[in-house]
Amino acid sequence: MTIERIGTNQRMSKIVKHNGTAYLCGQVAKDTGGDIHTQVTGMLENVDELLESIGSGRDRMLSATIYLADMADFQALNEIWDNWVPEGEAPARACVQAKMASPELLVEISVIAAIPDA
Repeated sequence: MTIERIGTNQRMSKIVKHNGTAYLCGQVAKDTGGDIHTQVTGMLENVDELLESIGSGRDRMLSATIYLADMADFQALNEIWDNWVPEGEAPARACVQAKMASPELLVEISVIAAIPDA
C-alpha cells in the first residue's frame, strides 16, 4: 500500500494519492480580494491545475465539499459550478456555511478524485 504526498510541508500536503484516489487540500482563490464570482472562478482554476498535475480532471471528481462564508452566495457559486462541472459528471457534493480562516475568504473547496490507470 503506497501513499504519495505531493507539495508537503509541516502542516499539510497539496495532494495525497492512495489506491487510485487523490485527496486535494482545501483550495481558495489566489486573488482573495475579489467578489464571490472572482473567488469561485479562481478556486476552481486551482482545482483544475492540481487535478491536471496528476493526470486527473473534473470528470474524475468523486466528492467535493464547499465551504461558504455566507450562504447568501450559494446561488452565485452554483451558477459558476454548474458551468464548470462536465454534464453528467457531477461529484457527490456538500456545501456548508463556515467561519473561514481569514476574513477576506468567501469560499473554499476540498476535492476527492479518481486517478486514471492508478
